[in-house]
Amino acid sequence: MDKFPDQKRAVQYLYPPIDPFDQRMLAVGQGHQVYMEQCGNPDGIPVIVLHGGPGGGCSPSMRRYFDPAIYRIILFDQRGCGRSRPHASVKDNTTWHLVADIEMIRRELGIEQWIVFGGSWGATLSLIYAQTHPEAVRNLVLRGVFLMTQAELDWFYGGGAGKFWPEVWARFTSLIPEDEHDDLIKAYHRRLFSGDIPMEQRYGRAWAAWENALASIHSSGGSHEGPAEYARAFSRLENHYFTNAGFLEFDGQILAHMPRISHIPGVIVQGRYDMICPPSSAYALSENWLQGELKMVRNAGHALSEPGISAELVRAMDRIGAQG
Repeated sequence: MDKFPDQKRAVQYLYPPIDPFDQRMLAVGQGHQVYMEQCGNPDGIPVIVLHGGPGGGCSPSMRRYFDPAIYRIILFDQRGCGRSRPHASVKDNTTWHLVADIEMIRRELGIEQWIVFGGSWGATLSLIYAQTHPEAVRNLVLRGVFLMTQAELDWFYGGGAGKFWPEVWARFTSLIPEDEHDDLIKAYHRRLFSGDIPMEQRYGRAWAAWENALASIHSSGGSHEGPAEYARAFSRLENHYFTNAGFLEFDGQILAHMPRISHIPGVIVQGRYDMICPPSSAYALSENWLQGELKMVRNAGHALSEPGISAELVRAMDRIGAQG
């Protein structure tokens, strides 16, 4: 039985699998090496794909949302995750380091302007990058919007989503003593950074399982348990960013800075029943962005692989590609 049944239904909307024409490791500073690849048309419209997490890494399926005859598709693994090194490292790993890395990739590849495509944390990073370097961005295409606010963290780690998934929430919280339940991000932080690798892997798996179980609208509450070291890296990085409120200057910064990118056209693809990043954030973003077109997908949750999400993203990229 297919472990990810949504993938088979979503795949019909995607372009065929494609191999990179360029793969390399970039030294971005502070001892970090970032994996980067390019595929599609070397002379096409440049688009950079920002993966979720933080800590999720990019995957071959992410190449397939773009017509390879039209687009020059650039993917990279953010600091500390995927094929980037050092693995699972949070040292010199902040939002602003990632923004600088993206800009370094743009300069390294000799690109004047590109489309920025990101989902979940990738949408967060897309918006922050665009607000920092608006001259470099021609379009934004976002999915499953996360604005890196305390309210969103409280929803997912403070019991809001748990009211819809009480049995899964009970699994997530059961590993933490009750007297620490008032701040589960902090409680998991202690264990994910304990220095005890087996403990970090155990709590990494539990942290990742809570998120994975709620990603798809078709979920039954179970979660495929991936490699322990992947779960450790993903969970350490995500927890590190959330513990530090995304390294933003103040809560609500992204919406407050939307005037900086009011001229950039964009598409926001949002699942109506997204339990991880509820639609209120996508709606608030669209209300503060006249050039941002909100596409609410009726029967969809958070996952990139949801059929309705995939269809809207491919449709958006085809429409932008046709405009040249």
